[in-house]
Amino acid sequence: MLPLSEPSFGGNEWRYIKECLDSGWVSSVGPFVENFEKVIADYVGAGHAVATVNGTAALHVALLIAGVKPEDEVLVPALTFIAPANAVRYCRAHPVFLDVDPRTGNLDPDALDTFLREECRSGDGPPIHRRTGRRVSTVLPVHLYGHPADMDAIGALAKRYGLAVVEDGAESLGAVARGKRLGCSSDLLCFSFNGNKVITTGGGGMIVTRHAGLARRARHLTTQAKADKTEYRHDEIGFNYRMPSINAALGLAQLEQLDGFLKRKRIIAEIYQKELGSLNGLRVCGETEWAASSYWLVNIFVDEAEAGISSRTLQTRLEAHGIASRPLWYPLHRQPAYTSCHAYRVETADRLWAQGLSLPSSPQLTDSQALMVCAAVREALQD
Repeated sequence: MLPLSEPSFGGNEWRYIKECLDSGWVSSVGPFVENFEKVIADYVGAGHAVATVNGTAALHVALLIAGVKPEDEVLVPALTFIAPANAVRYCRAHPVFLDVDPRTGNLDPDALDTFLREECRSGDGPPIHRRTGRRVSTVLPVHLYGHPADMDAIGALAKRYGLAVVEDGAESLGAVARGKRLGCSSDLLCFSFNGNKVITTGGGGMIVTRHAGLARRARHLTTQAKADKTEYRHDEIGFNYRMPSINAALGLAQLEQLDGFLKRKRIIAEIYQKELGSLNGLRVCGETEWAASSYWLVNIFVDEAEAGISSRTLQTRLEAHGIASRPLWYPLHRQPAYTSCHAYRVETADRLWAQGLSLPSSPQLTDSQALMVCAAVREALQD
């Protein structure tokens, strides 16, 4: 089976992990974690980075230090992985699901604006959701599948209404928006380094921020809130969320190859666009004019009425050719764990989920393999 997305280990991974083992630095302290944080911060241009055990842990802590309190509401796009909603609930807050942009699948600034204007009561403090009486404290945009959300528009609305912003950049390391890498000017942005992400540490995440104070707070909470270097004294409830050194050593080797991964992923996306972009009833998700995606996964959208088959039928036919593909994230407002949460006028997310399919996008995918995928898609549409 041609995989959807698998890690590529062609650099210094073995060397750095051996160095980590030989040195004895295998826990969450030592030079490997510190170096990984520094290199990520320098690459992004954020100023500060705090390594965590996974991306969900990064989101949890970022929401806490952004000021999310129990019974707050956090605005989340309806089309994304479940981790952002879970992180909100870890804070004992409530996600509110908003619709997404039809072109990118990211949080729609117009939907955000309409919700804040029509559904909330504004005053001196943060907005109050009229239906629930809860404080709306934070917006959590996701840079979906590697394409940047429109942070200029979202940030302007957040500033107008007094909302904190925590960005989920799990899939978007290396993406660029309006000439700047994602995270370089963020208050709080979280990356994931899971096994199938743009780079991997096996399991891991990172909080990046331009604020030294927020970075200190994140490091404190992720290290069990240890308040004394010598005595085991902890001044609040913290979390065992720091990244182990072995993972950081792997990440350092992966990061050295990141530019090559991104270049290769872009070539793959261009092949799919060229070969499939003109097919009737099929759209290849590309980029807005102001963004450069990391192309973590390349997505296509199948209009069943025009194409003659559904995205799920296409998935089955690709599988028969030995090609892995998968539907987009199941909309959060339809998740069994979240059906009781408020969803505001969500329509586009449902349509994109029904029509969407992710194609093989590993950086080691060859041109001939990408062309084989395209040939299988064309054949499936003609059957």
